[in-house]
Amino acid sequence: MPDGIAVIDKPAAWTSHDVVAKARGVLGTRKVGHSGTLDPDATGVLVLGVGRATRLLRFLTALAKSYEAEIVLGTETDTLDSSGQVTARHEMAAVTEAQARLAARSLTGDILQVPPMVSAVKVGGRRLHQLAREGVEVEREARPVTVHRFEVAAVPGCEGVLRAEVDCSSGTYVRVLAADLGRALGGGAHLRKLRRVAVGGFGLTEARSVESPEVLPMARAVEHLDGVRVGPAVAADVTHGRVLDLDRLGAAGAGPWAVHDADGRLLAVYERFRTGAKPAVVVAPAV
Repeated sequence: MPDGIAVIDKPAAWTSHDVVAKARGVLGTRKVGHSGTLDPDATGVLVLGVGRATRLLRFLTALAKSYEAEIVLGTETDTLDSSGQVTARHEMAAVTEAQARLAARSLTGDILQVPPMVSAVKVGGRRLHQLAREGVEVEREARPVTVHRFEVAAVPGCEGVLRAEVDCSSGTYVRVLAADLGRALGGGAHLRKLRRVAVGGFGLTEARSVESPEVLPMARAVEHLDGVRVGPAVAADVTHGRVLDLDRLGAAGAGPWAVHDADGRLLAVYERFRTGAKPAVVVAPAV
């Protein structure tokens, strides 16, 4: 059974679960999961964990994301994207590209976002998208997110349409950014053609179709963490999940640490525990 990371270019009209189900069949294992949902209408980078690497997916969920999309000015929808029903129209023909760029800059940095009703956030034990399907709308608390870059430009030949590029923290809703941009410009807007171009260091250049995935080494899942290499004696302790002194582990800083053997094979991820470190995940068999 393969163990590793597969970077998939998700096609439109597929749910993230559809991709996982297909990958299970292609790879011949039930042990496949994803690191973060991508909307069915969206395309682009979806990172899968395969085999023992499914236990490493939690270290990928918080990675920053990058997107490309189009924002349609003048029309609001109930889903904030092109899949929804139109709820309002605004005359925004006078909005200039310079005004749109200025408004986008005002939505960068540390901001607060209200999750859309069509999201997986839970309120009162139920997911918002489940409530939305029943026609129920509830109050949602704004959540802090970070938008590192939000750039927009006019799309030639498409009046009222902006091309957008967004670099943001995990948990940021690009459809909410589009709606907020529309309001900031004195009207409304919705999102279309959303494409995720990167999850952390995973980009479209190494993404493959779900029909022909490439399984990358497990170490790729934690390459953004501080790494340490250990000799055979410490490696044996690590694979048995023992608590270790930081000096014995050869670790410094706050952690967590990706622990590799002398050959570079990933053994485990360790995290701070009292004055030492304990395993968060052990992926190598005990030796």
